[in-house]
Amino acid sequence: MRLIIADDSLLIREGLARLLGRAGAEVAATAADASQLCREVALNRPDAVIVDIKMPPDYSDEGIRAAHQLRHAHPHVGVLVLSQYVDSEWAVRLIRDTPDHLGYLLKDRIDDSSVLLEALTRVMAGECVIDPSLIERLIHRPRESGPLDRLTARELDVLALMAEGRSNAAIAARLGLSIKTLEAHIRRILQRLDLEESPDDHRRVLAVLHYLRSGT
Repeated sequence: MRLIIADDSLLIREGLARLLGRAGAEVAATAADASQLCREVALNRPDAVIVDIKMPPDYSDEGIRAAHQLRHAHPHVGVLVLSQYVDSEWAVRLIRDTPDHLGYLLKDRIDDSSVLLEALTRVMAGECVIDPSLIERLIHRPRESGPLDRLTARELDVLALMAEGRSNAAIAARLGLSIKTLEAHIRRILQRLDLEESPDDHRRVLAVLHYLRSGT
């Protein structure tokens, strides 16, 4: 796994490089801003990059914009955005156009190399990854009664894994279900939430995220 790390904090760049290096990854380069990241990707051809959301010069959404730029210029490079913000708006902005090869992970996770490596492996494989803590918060936040209340505990488990970007095969394996049983759960969930079925797992992620954000 060949990586590039972009963060305006030297401490975070070096910490991530050490953490991932000990786990067997190769950190080909680091960058302090989005422009440098794009140059390093062109030079080093990594398998994936890790990028902060807010970086110089404006500390606004440079990481999100860099992720979109990289997806256009280097479509097979996985991009994992690290954020301190438990805010679904950033995640939706990240994946709304091309969800594949993209991930959104909270910085609280970076002290756990196994979680970080799993997320990187998934975006490298073309999956869409959303931090489980964000999904948990969206599903269980206070809201008026609505369609979510009609879901069983098992269906809520399935919905959460759908929103994280898991494929049907991965969800079935995680929950110990057959594919046929899982597909029946998903059909019921989508019907109750008035969401359309889609053969594209990534587009399904976006639909579910939009639903959870809506406060319905």
